[in-house]
Amino acid sequence: MKHNHSIDSEDAPQMQPSDGERISMAMRQLEKYIDSMERLRLSEYIRYVDNRKRLLWSHFWGGVARGAGMAIGFTILGALLVLILQDLARRNLPLIGDALAEIVRIVQRQLP
Repeated sequence: MKHNHSIDSEDAPQMQPSDGERISMAMRQLEKYIDSMERLRLSEYIRYVDNRKRLLWSHFWGGVARGAGMAIGFTILGALLVLILQDLARRNLPLIGDALAEIVRIVQRQLP
């Protein structure tokens, strides 16, 4: 039995969109890109970067804040370390007790 190779409606290739449909699809895609660019606020960022004085001032205060945060953090960690060393010195551990006690004495002399 021979098969008929004629093209049925189901086997027909999908129709290509017309020029008008392609333009409409391109416009929708372009609008999506424009919306996403507006959400990024790219124009505001460019104005911010172009204003050198404002940029330097912003970076300066950011650096001051980071430096203050590090100083406070190291102070807290140092205080905790001193408290731990004092506790270990009070326990009078055999080998490291004397060395820790000396370190604590030196630190306490430096504190006001």
